[in-house]
Amino acid sequence: MTSNVSEALGYEQARDELIEVVRRLEVGGTTLEESLALWERGEELAKVCRQWLEGARKRLDAALAGERSEETEAGAEAGT
Repeated sequence: MTSNVSEALGYEQARDELIEVVRRLEVGGTTLEESLALWERGEELAKVCRQWLEGARKRLDAALAGERSEETEAGAEAGT
């Protein structure tokens, strides 16, 4: 479950922080405990990014469905 702080993050903020977490994990030099905390934060940030992207996809799908519906209605009216 994401924290309130993570839920308040915008997509770009979450993505940028996730990139930094991955970089720190790849560089190494952290303790096991620090690495686990970074991993958990990365998972949380990835979830936030997924939620933003899923929301964007739904909005795009709805907009495209609305366009198709308008085109269908316009075509039906033209045929009458």
